[in-house]
Amino acid sequence: MDKKYTEATYYINSDSESIIEYTSQIIKDAANDLDKGIKIFYAVRDDIKYNPYILTFNKSDYIASNVLAKKEGFCIQKAILLTACARAAGIPSRLNFVNVINHLATENLKNLMKTDLFVFHGCTELYLEGKWVKATPAFNISLCDRFGVKPLDFDGKNNSLFHPFDKSGRKHMEYVHDYGDFDDFPFDMMMEEFQKFYPHWFKDDHKGLYRMGDFEKEASLENK
Repeated sequence: MDKKYTEATYYINSDSESIIEYTSQIIKDAANDLDKGIKIFYAVRDDIKYNPYILTFNKSDYIASNVLAKKEGFCIQKAILLTACARAAGIPSRLNFVNVINHLATENLKNLMKTDLFVFHGCTELYLEGKWVKATPAFNISLCDRFGVKPLDFDGKNNSLFHPFDKSGRKHMEYVHDYGDFDDFPFDMMMEEFQKFYPHWFKDDHKGLYRMGDFEKEASLENK
């Protein structure tokens, strides 16, 4: 295994004291790497609140230990944290980015994005039992309940990706482009894609989606 998938980086700072301590508590009763990977997935999925309105253009906001400290993040930040925790547990891990069409975003979020195309959606790939397995820790269970979407499970053996339909049979997500795999977070590439697809975010001092709403509250009100 290439050591680039196990070493700490600027963003995936798996050698951070807080990341090591958090990971150690999660995996303390784990029987093996498979068990460790599963426990870490569920911890990051539900301990860290999904919030697209935490999206910023500051590099430091994508450092795993900073995401952990804030206890909230959007898909990219949560994938970075999951990757860091996996490496802290000795599990090779890397990032994967795709573009998805999201049919179940809130109206406020759709208006701010001006599209239902979510660019550079992030997930983590863990190397377990001799193969790479995708794990998407984005939506915490309380948010899934508000949207009427079954929370993603992860067994460490099969890819855990967004379901194409929600509990009512409505379309949820469609994958339309894959950027590939990365051993570290490609911040500059993300910024280039955001500028290409969301140019309005860069006008009139608009700084991404930072603090442009309350996502769980919006989801709760829209899906009563």
